[in-house]
Amino acid sequence: MLRYAADWRTIFFLCLFAALATTGWVVNPTGPLLVGWVVVTAISSWICAVIAHNTVHCPVFRPRWANRLFQVWVSLSYGFPISEYVPGHNLSHHKFMQERQDVMRTSKVNFSWNLLNFLLFFFAVGPGVTAGNYRYKKVMKERLPQWNRQLLLEIIAVWGVKLGLAVIDWRKTLLFVVVPHLFAVWGITTVNFLQHDGCDNDHPVNHSRNFVGRLFNFFTLNNGFHGIHHETPGLHWSLTPAAHAERYHPTIHPALEQPSLAVYMFKTFIYPGKRVTFDGKPVLVQRAPDNDWVVASRDTAASELGAVGSGN
Repeated sequence: MLRYAADWRTIFFLCLFAALATTGWVVNPTGPLLVGWVVVTAISSWICAVIAHNTVHCPVFRPRWANRLFQVWVSLSYGFPISEYVPGHNLSHHKFMQERQDVMRTSKVNFSWNLLNFLLFFFAVGPGVTAGNYRYKKVMKERLPQWNRQLLLEIIAVWGVKLGLAVIDWRKTLLFVVVPHLFAVWGITTVNFLQHDGCDNDHPVNHSRNFVGRLFNFFTLNNGFHGIHHETPGLHWSLTPAAHAERYHPTIHPALEQPSLAVYMFKTFIYPGKRVTFDGKPVLVQRAPDNDWVVASRDTAASELGAVGSGN
């Protein structure tokens, strides 16, 4: 039933989050073990957020019904309905990368201390993403009712389960569910700052920063190969390294192929900690209000939204 055998890794990571959250709830560790458990559970939930991103671009299963059920599972692991991911990400960010219709453009933050740009990026773009998503939901309620029904199913599942767990034990729910899920949504949003800030969105290949380390991409299902993902969003994640090597590596600026995420983050946010373009120039930020991406995207929405939950 899987469209690509590589998605057994996807299923493994979803099971890992379920195992960590469930075992943490049952064992209820204390002290340093509790801290470590919550941290690892949060990281695994962030991987599930990456899976949510992959799923809304490329369905995992062949049957449509299986994809619909799978989206509920991913939503419960990531912590938020993944159908909500489609409008702001697929229709705003992908279609209008770094332009005023992109509600996730990196120019929404402009602190002199670059670390604050990284830490607070989520809070700068979050309100616009949320408002746009729900406005789009209203627009598409009649135009694509099957997408709306899927979204409602995910909303009921996600918030119903969280509420039920909170009634049973609010403390465990906070530690092993809410905190990991909040980290997941913060992380999957903030990674956009790493992938695009200081890049040239008008260039055919220098529009995105790529993190090409093998270990990082094993755990993030090749999320580091971001440029090729923008060029071919529906390409399965298992195929992106080869596509990147063929179509991007020969001509991309070397600074946009980072071998280590950790080293890049240290240099960018700690020392020297300067906000510069990929070729070393200061980033010049022009603050401006959002343009209406909902109207701009509406004519192509049905095909994009219809891909969620699709199958053969």
